[in-house]
Amino acid sequence: MAFQNPLAESSTGPKLLDPCILVIFGATGDLTARKLMPALYNLSREGQLPSQFACVGFARRPKNNEQFRAEMLDAVNRYSRVKPVDLQLWQAFSDRLFYHQAEFDHDEGYRTLDEHLKTIDRDLGTKGNRVFYFATKPTYFAPIVDRLKANNLIYKESPGSERWSRVIIEKPFGHDHDSALALQADITRSLSESQVYRIDHYLGKETVQNILVFRFANVIFEPLWNHKHVDHVQVTVAEELGIGTRGKLWEEQGMMRDIIQNHMMQLLSLVAMEPPGSLRADSIRDERVKVLPALRPIQK
Repeated sequence: MAFQNPLAESSTGPKLLDPCILVIFGATGDLTARKLMPALYNLSREGQLPSQFACVGFARRPKNNEQFRAEMLDAVNRYSRVKPVDLQLWQAFSDRLFYHQAEFDHDEGYRTLDEHLKTIDRDLGTKGNRVFYFATKPTYFAPIVDRLKANNLIYKESPGSERWSRVIIEKPFGHDHDSALALQADITRSLSESQVYRIDHYLGKETVQNILVFRFANVIFEPLWNHKHVDHVQVTVAEELGIGTRGKLWEEQGMMRDIIQNHMMQLLSLVAMEPPGSLRADSIRDERVKVLPALRPIQK
């Protein structure tokens, strides 16, 4: 996989990230301000971004690069886990931060985006590699993929290909079983499964990531973590953040779909899963999936 952790070891030494451009659809939204931009800044601060990297915010509100950079600086100052912001580092980071204003469902905006990205490729050496992050309402997922494909912004890959493209989709993935299958069919018409990343940002929380180590690497708890010794487990959503600017999203999706069927089910599967054969992503996923059929449905 081309888009990898730069600290991961290989048989020939540390792997390096390929040059790339990250395009965030919905760049003026709450998710970008609270999660994505602070995360990118901290990756840059820790030297974990490619040296040839750029980020383009795609959204409908009219603004220029400088306005977008100022808004993102404010977001990083408010939400970054490391404060205060290093202004010298931010200057270098923000020089590779751009804004593209267009409608999600208009082809013209994608044609101008293609021109914009090619200009960045020439100026910064990003070599045509693309990561498209969908931080939008789910109703836009399929239309965005269709227009990316129609305007040659995503492309099928083959062994030895000199460039690659990826799509990252934020939860919720559909609003029920049928819509999830329909969305999957829409996406895989344009992309192979290896090009699609389905993201639940809750899994990036440090406490959540520590569950596997806490369970399987702790000699005190590992032998006791089973139905013989555990009576029950309660998962509590201690959420202080209100609806805020997410009213339109919640009107369409609702709290159950926004929190329970993804965040909470992810936590439940991590707590209840059997030990994976390895710590590879596929092995952990397979064990988590086995938990779901074993759950007793809630009786009405």
